[in-house]
Amino acid sequence: MNIRNFCIIAHIDHGKSTLADRLLEVTGTIEKRKMQAQVLDSLDLERERGITIKMAPVRMIYRSSTINKEHVTNDAGQLSPVNGHTSSNSIYELNLIDTPGHSDFGYEVSRALEAVEGAVLLVDAMQGIQAQTLANFHSAKKAGLKIIGAVNKVDLVSIPEADKVSYEIAHLLGCELEEVLRVSGKTGEGVEALLAAIIEKIPAPKPRGAIKGVKGRALIFDSFYDSHKGVVASVRIFDGTFDDTDAVELLATSTRAKMKELGYFAPKLTATGKLSEGETGYIATGIKDTGKIKIGDTVIALEPNASIPKNAMLPGYKEPKPVIFISFYPEESDDYEHLTRGLEKLKLNDSALTIEPDQNEVLGRGFKVGCLGKLHFEIVAERLRREFSIGVINTFPSVAYRVKTKQGAWVEIVKPEDLPSDYLEIQEPVIALELILPAKHLSSVLSVQRKFRMRVLHTETMGDRMLMQAEMPLVELVSDFDDQLKSATEGYASFSYEVKGYEKADVLRVDLLVSGEPIAGLSRFFPRETLEREARRTVEKLKDLLPRQQFAQPVQAAAGGKIIARADIPAMRKELGNFGKNGGDRTRKMKLWKKQKRGKERLKERAEATIPPSVFKELLKKE
Repeated sequence: MNIRNFCIIAHIDHGKSTLADRLLEVTGTIEKRKMQAQVLDSLDLERERGITIKMAPVRMIYRSSTINKEHVTNDAGQLSPVNGHTSSNSIYELNLIDTPGHSDFGYEVSRALEAVEGAVLLVDAMQGIQAQTLANFHSAKKAGLKIIGAVNKVDLVSIPEADKVSYEIAHLLGCELEEVLRVSGKTGEGVEALLAAIIEKIPAPKPRGAIKGVKGRALIFDSFYDSHKGVVASVRIFDGTFDDTDAVELLATSTRAKMKELGYFAPKLTATGKLSEGETGYIATGIKDTGKIKIGDTVIALEPNASIPKNAMLPGYKEPKPVIFISFYPEESDDYEHLTRGLEKLKLNDSALTIEPDQNEVLGRGFKVGCLGKLHFEIVAERLRREFSIGVINTFPSVAYRVKTKQGAWVEIVKPEDLPSDYLEIQEPVIALELILPAKHLSSVLSVQRKFRMRVLHTETMGDRMLMQAEMPLVELVSDFDDQLKSATEGYASFSYEVKGYEKADVLRVDLLVSGEPIAGLSRFFPRETLEREARRTVEKLKDLLPRQQFAQPVQAAAGGKIIARADIPAMRKELGNFGKNGGDRTRKMKLWKKQKRGKERLKERAEATIPPSVFKELLKKE
């Protein structure tokens, strides 16, 4: 059977999942009466937010009678035989991987690119090329994939508008204007032509090269946990074959497993007895220890009595480096083991996470979790709550600072509380930003620039839009940058970024205190030049966000051993009733007030300030 492996890459909200729905419908993979929107988005969060978070593989079987004979040929120049036939009415196995569009999930895209030979670069006809479009294009080009350009949502725009976007794509890809396809994920227009182009232009998979003693060799590009099947690895078969009776070796962890099931995604798990060279599918390993599976690892099936060759490992892909860190602590200390298992299973499904044990004097035992961005962090926290029913308390999202001590050593710290007292210099990570925005909003974006310590390096005109290249401290990206940029440009700006390196930072640690006690997880670094202003803004906001108690609570910001800002949360006042009507006098009222005052003092001694998780998110917003 002819095989084509491809993925769909695009900027967020450009219609990848909707187009995938139409592909499944046209190929008959899912009956039309059983179709639902975003069928490949399996998480409730994906459907609610309208975004793809996890990549989703699926196999489609397509019979085509419109394939160009000139393009679909074998090495002898003949039409590739399918099931003994050589007519143009051929059957094709199309393995699609739908990918996320948000920049936080770029690692998901990079893994998909390693498992395919081609990509459909999809662009919204109303929005044109956006920042993540460029980032995904460069990644696909670097991976050596055949890229097919397509304009989506053509049913919503006029022909001149579609022509304009088609020209942008053709210029980017360096192809003829006629090669850029026009489709509608909503109506299905152009989907048949897109399938024909995929079959004609994307090359069939080629083996990496057979290795003596190895029956089959595959790359693990994703995984998840099943309570009955154990760890299930999503794989791309590069050499040989796998049978469901095979024992497999996971090379990175030197783990041997007897397969419980072998199959493909349709899009549900569909068991089959065999997976062959070039195919995409899954292997149910039966392994219960989630640490035994590594994304990017090679899984092999050996011939009888063969040993593992030294050159069996497939080239994987670069390990992701987290850019922000958050400490998670269970709301109830008894839930620590539950939180441990939840994070382990999340990591299996989301290999970009890094997890380390953490300890806090107030919050107890927890974990320091590394994420790829602010949205990634929010998704992790929400999945813990929904999928594992775990209530967590989290600290401020932070970044990894480099600190030089008086001994001359460089140490990396994530939590401001870990700052050594004898440090000489602090360096902070800096990102390279690429923004695309309407030219008319340039002045508004420049006002945002001043709030976020952003340095504009280069601007370039793209018709009625502008491409802006800039640099900015990574910590500013966490501080509401996305929302402020969208507000300044009426939602029309987009950006992508990558960590560039470290630069010297003139920052000071600020601790927040409530009733004189430092609050775990609220310490932050602020630039010296904006220190007092940011401290005052933070304590005022915290005063408004924290619930009032039976006693007054001072909220303070401390830096360098000094209190630099203060605000007071007034006590709730309990009404004592109308004594005039009830026959009481002022003496009785005074006695009750004194009694209430003593009660408040006792409450104050025992009270501990608790910070709801929503407060952290609000404190990150800039005015």
